[in-house]
Amino acid sequence: MMGPIYVITDPDAPLPVAQQALAAARGGADLIQIRDKQASDAEFAALVARLLPQITALGARLVVNDRVAVALSCGAHGLHIGQGDGDPLRIRAQMPEGMLLGLSVETEAQARAIPAGIDYIGAGPVRATASKPDHAPPIGLDGLARIVSAARYPAYAIGGVKSADAAAVRAAGCIGMAVVSAVVRAADPEAATRALCAEWGQA
Repeated sequence: MMGPIYVITDPDAPLPVAQQALAAARGGADLIQIRDKQASDAEFAALVARLLPQITALGARLVVNDRVAVALSCGAHGLHIGQGDGDPLRIRAQMPEGMLLGLSVETEAQARAIPAGIDYIGAGPVRATASKPDHAPPIGLDGLARIVSAARYPAYAIGGVKSADAAAVRAAGCIGMAVVSAVVRAADPEAATRALCAEWGQA
């Protein structure tokens, strides 16, 4: 069972990535994706290895962004890949049982072509977002609903979503929201995560 609030770290946010991740876990996020494209593999692996027991102790799960070898070597709870990060079937074959595999989906065509072995998708971007300047064209809430319907996989909305969007995202068929700035750029990331969890629960 995957919870509704999925927080993704941002190395350019005010707090260090490790503090972002721990604040999100304390605030009730179920999934926390470590994304830091600036770090070397060695630096990234060291960060994941240090955070993994702390995130686990807080009842959350740590997901590695893109770096297959790091996710496997560190025993992360999950791995999230984009459309250009390799063959999902080959990657799944390397993963231990129970490890989550997420896939970014940006179009209905991609949604209809999801291979077996994917546990969830990140559907979006719903809106333009500064936290990922190279993102695909925004799909809006209507596009989100179409992707979720076409995919038939558990889906998290991503891309400029915030607490006020909880009801609309839920109505689109998503199991939750994946957020970056709404938490990691908030004045109090832990409180922001709690607010997202509460808003989702009331949606």
